[in-house]
Amino acid sequence: MGFLAARWRKAEQSANLDEWGLGGRSFGTWVTWFLLGGDLYTAYTFVAVPAAIYAAGAAGFFAVPYTILVYPLIFTFLPRLWSVSHKHGYVTTSDFVRGRFGSKGLSLAVALTGLLATMPYIALQLVGIQAVLDVMGVGGGAHANWFIKDLPLLIAFAVLAAYTYSSGLRAPALIAFVKDGLIYLVIAVAIIYIPIKLGGFDAIFDSAGKAFAEPGPNGRPRGALTTGPNAQWAYATLALGSALALFMYPHSITATLSSRSRNVIRRNTTILPLYSLMLGFLALLGFMAIKAGTDVKGNPQLAIPQLFEDVFPSWFSGVAFAAIGIGALVPAAIMSIAAANLFTRNVYKDFLKPGATPEQEHKVAKLVSLLVKVGALAFVLTMDKTVAINFQLLGGIWILQTMPALVGGLFTRWFHRWALLAGWAAGMLYGTLAAYGVASPTQKHFGGSSAAIPGIGEIGYIGLTAFVLNVLVTVVLTVALKAAKAPEGVDETSPGDYTADVGDKGVTADLPPATAEAPAGR
Repeated sequence: MGFLAARWRKAEQSANLDEWGLGGRSFGTWVTWFLLGGDLYTAYTFVAVPAAIYAAGAAGFFAVPYTILVYPLIFTFLPRLWSVSHKHGYVTTSDFVRGRFGSKGLSLAVALTGLLATMPYIALQLVGIQAVLDVMGVGGGAHANWFIKDLPLLIAFAVLAAYTYSSGLRAPALIAFVKDGLIYLVIAVAIIYIPIKLGGFDAIFDSAGKAFAEPGPNGRPRGALTTGPNAQWAYATLALGSALALFMYPHSITATLSSRSRNVIRRNTTILPLYSLMLGFLALLGFMAIKAGTDVKGNPQLAIPQLFEDVFPSWFSGVAFAAIGIGALVPAAIMSIAAANLFTRNVYKDFLKPGATPEQEHKVAKLVSLLVKVGALAFVLTMDKTVAINFQLLGGIWILQTMPALVGGLFTRWFHRWALLAGWAAGMLYGTLAAYGVASPTQKHFGGSSAAIPGIGEIGYIGLTAFVLNVLVTVVLTVALKAAKAPEGVDETSPGDYTADVGDKGVTADLPPATAEAPAGR
């Protein structure tokens, strides 16, 4: 399907970034829904959310409220981003920032942040595949040489790299139908079949409650079925900060800009919460793994693959493992394409070759998508999995610092470009240093993403604290720079660009039906 996608809805002029990196900006409601779902709800989500519940209980449930919070937030700004991007041919968020504020420096900062945050995210998709392979016993065992042991992962990587290179965004868009169908099937079966086999939800929650009451390595209870008073700031700030950060990631924006209509985005924000329902059911599998006595061999990431291996008939375990495997290939493809778009447009074209033709952009993007995946593979094969997880958490702190420039720019031109750059730098520096100071039982530094909030003392999400600092610096410096009459750069957009809808009949203002004809195909 990945290779056949190269001929799906193929345009006559396909050697350009719009066609390869955004699927020709032609996807309708259902394709966009599956693509965004396949993009946001990854194999690592499938593995990590229940693993967090298995290891710590209620604290791991933060992913459910944050994916509920995110959709009303994006309803307010994604349609505006879609409109202005389609009007001006923007492919990335950095394109928009450069056009809005007339600043290549700010655009480069946003692009580099996106690249840094995306790399470990791709690596984690390969970690998800590796968890399945470990449970299956594929790869020659622990005593095999490195090549034989990692051969299945190398094969999966080669397939991912090849179909992404040939088909671009159309490949994960098409495969997402299979991926999401399998995941919905597996969760529907698991949420009914496993509780019946384990004696019902009463027995599952009773067993989990007893397990969490037992002391952990630090002598304190391992976890809890509900968050206690001391954990509520950490839980709430992590959920809110993660919600704000999710659609700052380049892969989220790439999937969004591939849609053919502003209204496709609006519809998707109303039906994507179905995935949050799925995620809530998925999280409960962590409790089921405790009741089933799943042996994770010291690695909680194996909890769900091992649960499936222990509980399901062997043939359905294969289906479940396939769902996780494909669930890694789809987002990894989108992420590598998004990273390639960022580098091509905002590093290569802006700074290395300003006169690059669409064909040259197309070739560079395809090559960079391969290099990004090679880097992620090397990360997985050479580093401990905990390092990959913590760098992904650090990526979440970083990417949140691009929000003032992106979302702020969509609604106002008041912020000064130099103030936004200074605010970004302050947030990045504080967030990195604060995360570096967090230790865990297995790591001296970068052991998590929560620390004491200055002035409050409660434990909270570092990314949100850094974001508040970012905004404060931006506002104060904007006032000072405006008072000093510092040059503000040229805004190439106009107010009407943010509310226009581009359909088959051209640009139509976002007016009531009585005064504006809707584009064909609505």
